[in-house]
Amino acid sequence: MRLSLSVRVAESPHSKKEAIRSYASVADLASDTGYQAVCMRASQAGIQTPLQDIASVHRETMARSLAVSMVTGDFPIPINNEHAPDALRNITPYLDLTELLQSDLIRIGMKSDEDIIWAQRACDEAQERGIRIAHQSHTLSLFETVSGSLDVLARVGRQNFGIIYEPANLDLCGEDYGKETLKAFAPHLFNVYLQNHIRRPGGSISLDTWTRGTVPHDPIKLQDPGGIDFPLLFEGLADIEYSGYVTVHQAFTQIMTPEDAARESYDYLTGICDFEEVI
Repeated sequence: MRLSLSVRVAESPHSKKEAIRSYASVADLASDTGYQAVCMRASQAGIQTPLQDIASVHRETMARSLAVSMVTGDFPIPINNEHAPDALRNITPYLDLTELLQSDLIRIGMKSDEDIIWAQRACDEAQERGIRIAHQSHTLSLFETVSGSLDVLARVGRQNFGIIYEPANLDLCGEDYGKETLKAFAPHLFNVYLQNHIRRPGGSISLDTWTRGTVPHDPIKLQDPGGIDFPLLFEGLADIEYSGYVTVHQAFTQIMTPEDAARESYDYLTGICDFEEVI
């Protein structure tokens, strides 16, 4: 397995469109800490970004010997609003962006059965360019539940369509995120996202779900007890012999700086799992 740092760690706590650090700073942080890749989002480079700025981001990435583990090419997808599935209707600019960043994986959003045919068409176009497409385990989407996720994966039915396993979102929806879930996801597993929280009444944050209504919770650091069982998670990943990216998606800037999120998460994860070393 390889470690990736999401540029989400340097997004404003109040806006997924606003970066609070330059891309050069984020790339330095990832490289200096020991990550092998960055997970790109539109806050740093998206389909709205001028070509010369995308080229600059690519140069900054290559200069630090980093890869781009995945590309989230617009704002509606991470915001998860009604426009999240729009990328599937016109996937070409997202493929162009992904190629410019020398990545091979795009995150998309799906909200209804109407998105199935568009996902198939997008995957067929992406396949011609050697690019994969994946959906994150996420609230208010077709990937809220384990069974729902497996159903959509089967209905899309494309080898280059998969899932981004994210246990915290599954936990919010009351789903089991443990070893059996990882076994079920194994043939379709393209990426792993990690963030942490504790579900409890009166939590400082509340998120809506289709399965459980509004769920209050508190964000915590990856290493804090009482939240997601990361040792169990990594046992499950070892059992299925997962060898892809594990992405630190921790972005709770209300409780820690981007620098602390990246470094403390790295120290914790490398303490409980053996990752490939940076070459």
